[in-house]
Amino acid sequence: MEIFDSSKSFPKSEAYSLTDQVRRSSRSVSAGISEAWRRRRYKAAFVNKLNEAEAEAAETQVWLEYAVKCRYCDRLFAKRLHQSYDHIIGKLVVMANNPAPWLLEASYLDR
Repeated sequence: MEIFDSSKSFPKSEAYSLTDQVRRSSRSVSAGISEAWRRRRYKAAFVNKLNEAEAEAAETQVWLEYAVKCRYCDRLFAKRLHQSYDHIIGKLVVMANNPAPWLLEASYLDR
């Protein structure tokens, strides 16, 4: 939501490029995590969705860098968000590399 609010001040000329891209990728992170959580019955699907969320988080970091370089966004604000995304990416990598604790047990599915 911070990215969405911040991007409201981006120039109108960026409406269909940088603004749209950073909003889309930032929203895709939480949506991807939600999809992964709902697919945790299946290891491959769960890990795939986590990987997609990780990629969207990294993409969001790139768009934040562009916003700073174009002077659309405050450097300290973007740095804080970039660090938050580093933390999120780290958690997603840990979960994808060791999905077992997050998966639904087979016994649960057999009931």
